[in-house]
Amino acid sequence: MISVTSYCRKYDIERTFIESLAEGGLIEVVFFENERFLPFSVLPQLEKYIRWHYELDINSEGIETIQYLLYKIDLLKREVAGLQNRLKLYED
Repeated sequence: MISVTSYCRKYDIERTFIESLAEGGLIEVVFFENERFLPFSVLPQLEKYIRWHYELDINSEGIETIQYLLYKIDLLKREVAGLQNRLKLYED
């Protein structure tokens, strides 16, 4: 894990941004001895959110919405693949 303070200092991002992502349930933040830490498993997702926020100027609520829509698209893709597989059974 890496401390939120160290991460923000190293990458020059606002601590409040990470806190808003954590409050929205987009990333996991672990509390240990009065310090907040980021598990290494959330870093790829966090880096994507940072790019969206700082390069595309999308706020944390917008990021939540985008992430939800991407999740729904993934579910629909899986459903379509399942339906296509079932359809192939009837075509053969």
